[in-house]
Amino acid sequence: MRFYINQDEYIDTSKPIDISIEMTDKAPGLVAWGQGAPKMEPVRDENFIGSIKEGGVVNFNDIMFNPHAHITHTECCGHITEDFFSINDVLKTYFFEAQLVTIEPEGIENKIITLNQIKEITLHEGVKALVIRTLPNKAEKLTANYTNTNPPFLDVKIANYLINLGVEHLLVDLPSVDQERDEGELAFHHAFWDVPLQPNVTRTITEFIYVPDDVRDGNYILELQVSPMKNDASPSRPVLYNKMK
Repeated sequence: MRFYINQDEYIDTSKPIDISIEMTDKAPGLVAWGQGAPKMEPVRDENFIGSIKEGGVVNFNDIMFNPHAHITHTECCGHITEDFFSINDVLKTYFFEAQLVTIEPEGIENKIITLNQIKEITLHEGVKALVIRTLPNKAEKLTANYTNTNPPFLDVKIANYLINLGVEHLLVDLPSVDQERDEGELAFHHAFWDVPLQPNVTRTITEFIYVPDDVRDGNYILELQVSPMKNDASPSRPVLYNKMK
């Protein structure tokens, strides 16, 4: 189905590019921050069993997981504020002009995406969502255990640079925009959301995406949907659409 962006451009909704990572309780599975695997198991009590294989009439699983550690997720400023903010209240529109860029973080022990690398990219006018794919872009990103691996992160100076360009939504294929062990500073998170001075309740950060190699850098329309959970972060399914004429 064609969905027209304007008189000259449209997206084909039958050709989505899903850049989310699914959650599984099977090993290996995506995990970070010292967490174990998510748990998915049938409800069992003396009157009911939630597994057809075990003789039940339906499959009826309890699921325990952490959105920050186990799945593609989108978070709001509530991730780092004393006052409660929910991503389900913050994110109220779901389609955005987006640009996909590919960057190889610099450094040896501490790999970092620098401000100069971002400045080398020409961000197109009107872009509200920046999608960053890092190199190397191995399929292991789908099932990696990132705990104690010191993954790449973003220079804090990038936050204000993107804000000044009008970027509201940042998506990365990393477990965090900040360094794994930074003594709780979370510098990029604080700068991007202007916490604690004036917490911004419109910007979002999405982590743990995966963009396949055959998806070219350039401009897209991003559809960003989150599960309706009242929490600082929620599992999300970011989807890109090619802009067509």
